[in-house]
Amino acid sequence: MRSLYLVIVATAMLLAPSLANADERPNLIFFLSDDHRSDVLGCAGHPVVKTPVIDQLAARGERFENAFVTTSICAASRATLLTGLFERTHGYTFGKPPISVAHVSDSYPAQLKAAGYRTGFVGKFGVRVEGGQSAIGEMFDSFEPVGRSQRGVDGSTQHFTDIAGDKALEFVAANSADKPFCLSVSFNAAHAQDGDKANHYPHPATESQLYADVKMPRPELDGDVYFDAQPEFLRDSIHRDRYYWRWDTPEKYDRNMRNYFRMLSAMDRNIGRVMQQLNKQGLADNTVVIFMGDNGYYMGERGFAGKWSHYEQSLRVPLIVCDPRIQQDAGRVNDDIALNLDIAPTLLDLAGVEIPARYQGRSLVGQNDAAKRPGFFCEHRMQNDRIPKWEGYRGTRYVYANYYEQESGGEFLHDLQEDPNQLRNLANDPEYGEQLVEMRARTRRLSEQYLKAKSEDVD
Repeated sequence: MRSLYLVIVATAMLLAPSLANADERPNLIFFLSDDHRSDVLGCAGHPVVKTPVIDQLAARGERFENAFVTTSICAASRATLLTGLFERTHGYTFGKPPISVAHVSDSYPAQLKAAGYRTGFVGKFGVRVEGGQSAIGEMFDSFEPVGRSQRGVDGSTQHFTDIAGDKALEFVAANSADKPFCLSVSFNAAHAQDGDKANHYPHPATESQLYADVKMPRPELDGDVYFDAQPEFLRDSIHRDRYYWRWDTPEKYDRNMRNYFRMLSAMDRNIGRVMQQLNKQGLADNTVVIFMGDNGYYMGERGFAGKWSHYEQSLRVPLIVCDPRIQQDAGRVNDDIALNLDIAPTLLDLAGVEIPARYQGRSLVGQNDAAKRPGFFCEHRMQNDRIPKWEGYRGTRYVYANYYEQESGGEFLHDLQEDPNQLRNLANDPEYGEQLVEMRARTRRLSEQYLKAKSEDVD
């Protein structure tokens, strides 16, 4: 399937010298949501949630319906977004040393800043970097972290989502006409307040009446039969703890789902505020906007909450790229596999900046049928007694996962063509023995390859 970006690649190649001299490179905005899976958008067909601004971005741009993260947890995923590297290579997740100096220097904001872009960050950073403030300064001209407990100045009860919106507006308003910018806005929405079970999904007052009279849909894989089918190490994981925090009774499910949707709608509203500011300043026609989620999310499916594991609800995320310079094929839905690995190289490619050789993702600009991915390596290596580690390979038909620290029952093989809900584990089915051996080998080979890449890094 021909990408709508192909046309701009040829144009950029012809006009690169004049663009560089005039510095007419596009502005870039990367919006990131938290705990947000692919189907929870109006434009993705969700029957309840209202996301009109994001829907409009999709209508004017391109939505990737097969977008995934390679590690489904915020810390590792955000490190991957910055560096274009697998967790196995950048080595960062909770409890691990900070992102290295070398990877900071290769990160998309550092590369863009070095290439003359004014770079900004707003919201949840979610990672630690070697060198602290010095490394932050290498990446960003403006750095405005906003936490989930943050409120407005002088005792204001202003919501953290609206604070992030305000700071994003301030960055855009300070734009210099002779210098392009890249702004990364990382919303805390719609992450739960895990320590507050009564107000688990706090939302701005602006959205307090949304969905008030709407019946909340139950998850497709709802009921004990789906939970009971899981191996013990998943039944006894933090998935189940958080299920009791969020989804275990009809009353709790309805309240939390409604408030979760309100948080997403508040985020959408603030993205709209930024888009209005771009229009006000005459910047909209030369600003490429990318929207993505940092990981998927279980909303009661299989009796789970959270993310962390290999099922589709955990790995799939929304991804939209809206480039106003391209009118052809607006509203297109792209079925190619796209990854969080691809954000860094895509942003650099759009800016005409050379992509570091160590990147493991690929630019979404100019892809065609020959560049289609057959699948991707995925993993979760955080050390936590209640979150089983795993690695695997998600192909276009088969999904393999190996929870490699389990004594038994740690392997999964699913046939997405015959079983899209991944209800059958075929790892012990002799009819699928050949596929199991192939997927094991592919996973092992890539795991070793990306670990070797880590050992070859030089500061």
